[in-house]
Amino acid sequence: MVGLRPTDVPPTAAVKFVGAGAAACIADLFTFPLDTAKVRLQIQGESKSGKNVKTIQYKGVFGTLATIVKTEGAICLYNGLVAGLQRQMSFASVRIGLYDSVKQFYCSHSENSGVGCRLLAGCTTGALAVTFAQPTDVVKVRFQAHVKVIHGDRRYNGTMDAYKTIAKEEGMRGLWKGTLPNITRNVIVNCAELVTYDLIKEALLKHTLLTASCLRSCAWVPGIL
Repeated sequence: MVGLRPTDVPPTAAVKFVGAGAAACIADLFTFPLDTAKVRLQIQGESKSGKNVKTIQYKGVFGTLATIVKTEGAICLYNGLVAGLQRQMSFASVRIGLYDSVKQFYCSHSENSGVGCRLLAGCTTGALAVTFAQPTDVVKVRFQAHVKVIHGDRRYNGTMDAYKTIAKEEGMRGLWKGTLPNITRNVIVNCAELVTYDLIKEALLKHTLLTASCLRSCAWVPGIL
């Protein structure tokens, strides 16, 4: 650590863990209505027996957002936000925040991190993140999928009540419904995102493509600057 400036000191695993979760929560605040629209479009047609529900038809992303605002109120676009933030803190923190630590563990036997151990690290953190955060995802989707057709019509009285009700009525396994397909999806996503990012970042640093000296030397090349 001697001779290193504060900006040269690598962040600890704890900093990465909290930082990844906090960044994901901020992103969720802006994108949550889109996630709600996605859930409504995915479940459309599942409630054919409901007289009030079947009359509501969603068409496209923006059409779905407009329909929800018109029929249920704008605040319903954020149904399940608390569970969504809980999910990001427990999901993104593990998936992204622990990736470097797990990669170093798998690649400790060699100086260079190969693609194989990076993929293994991506699979590991992706699977662990889903396993750990699945209950929050289940509750989030339950809130997002609930169509408010009657004033005061609520199945759960808050996020914590949702956890308790699902566990009581469906058992603890109910909180982990859909875990295996979710793990499969996120393992693929995690490898595609983090491993690709990791390789590109390493290439940029190795060839010093973003340093001031490189930018100055490339200024004369047509099409670069």
